[in-house]
Amino acid sequence: MSIYKAYDIRGIYPHEFNEHIAEQIGRAFVVRCKPKTVVIARDMRNSSPQIHAAVVQGVREQGADIIDIGLASSDLFYFASYVLKTDAGIMITASHNPGEYNGLKFVQEKAIPVTEEGIRQIQQLVGQGRFPAAHRGKITKKKGILREYAAATLQQIDKRALRGKKIVLDAGNGMACLVAEVMFRGVKLDIIRMNFQLDGNFPGRGPNPLINHKDIQQKVREEQADLGISWDGDTDRVFFVDEKGNFIAGDFITGLLAKQMLKKFPGGKVVYDIRASHYVKDSILKSGGVPLPSRVGHSFIKQLMRKEKAIFGGETTGHYYYQYKDMYAENGYLPAFQILEMMCRENKRLSELLADTNDYHISGEINFTVKDKEHVLRLLEMKYADARKTKIDGLSLEYPDWHCNVRPSNTEPLLRLNLEAKSRELMQEKVKEVSRIITGN
Repeated sequence: MSIYKAYDIRGIYPHEFNEHIAEQIGRAFVVRCKPKTVVIARDMRNSSPQIHAAVVQGVREQGADIIDIGLASSDLFYFASYVLKTDAGIMITASHNPGEYNGLKFVQEKAIPVTEEGIRQIQQLVGQGRFPAAHRGKITKKKGILREYAAATLQQIDKRALRGKKIVLDAGNGMACLVAEVMFRGVKLDIIRMNFQLDGNFPGRGPNPLINHKDIQQKVREEQADLGISWDGDTDRVFFVDEKGNFIAGDFITGLLAKQMLKKFPGGKVVYDIRASHYVKDSILKSGGVPLPSRVGHSFIKQLMRKEKAIFGGETTGHYYYQYKDMYAENGYLPAFQILEMMCRENKRLSELLADTNDYHISGEINFTVKDKEHVLRLLEMKYADARKTKIDGLSLEYPDWHCNVRPSNTEPLLRLNLEAKSRELMQEKVKEVSRIITGN
């Protein structure tokens, strides 16, 4: 399987992705993007120091200067690439993949993601293996950017309102150990920490809280906490557990945060991915905003947000996007502070803030291994010929009492189904029905 994905580069170290490949990619990135300055950061994975050194060497040998911010989360990296006004940036991380993986994320100026086309061009340049001679770039180390990021994030909420709540924070041994510690410093909350030791082996739980959240659910119940918050390995995704220990779907959080953002920016545009519950669209409309559905993936959402000057964006997978001046990027901490501020100001529990989600019954994402994905999509289109159809990303089908999206994976022989209905029974019935068509059984 190729290490060159739709939005980034990822592979198992050192068999699929190693120092030699990383150096070559660093060179190719400079040839393709032609930056004068590149901000470089890394996460805490065991192989990240070696990969970092190789990328630095490749970028410098190809003639670009480097601003090295050292250990950082991906959202901090995006912020740094913007405020430091660099031409481009490279983040060494495999995000939520297991510890044996590593990889690279790329941005251009203003933290704009390098697109899938750009990654394919980098792949071609690495394959050719020929790079023009260049003068060696210089390297500068930059400290203090985390404090700037924390200050910029906390400026967007009323920190004084955050008091009287007991919360559980699960850093998952990832970059939240570093970043959350600074973000929550001085906040008058009763904080219980889980897995707050940086460790690339991820001993506490896996780096993906979407599938590793049982421990925080149990901890919230044991401690009778008001809220649980967990982050993935590089903290560009954040997840929530309510006071009952229920894990909250990302689209419900998107809808809740959209309401909050539209109080501050009346009539604003909100971007959400096409898989989302109708709760998101309904919340935006009821709050006087403009809903804008998008293809799945951070590069598409950021592109649409920039084009439409949207005030906020969210994905079902726990990515939440904000406008900061003229940057559009994830912030893994602002959602947590906004939800805490709502809870404190309105004196409501998270389950009470989300009481209006009870009429939305979602399946969650269901994956199917399929050889001929296009054939199956055509079968679905014929079977549901009377549905309202959209093809923003895969195939979306809509009826008055249920809807679904079926989209092909960019990198695997998979079809991904997300379905919602107005009752749990109908949702389960339609999941079985659509599944039979997809599998042919």
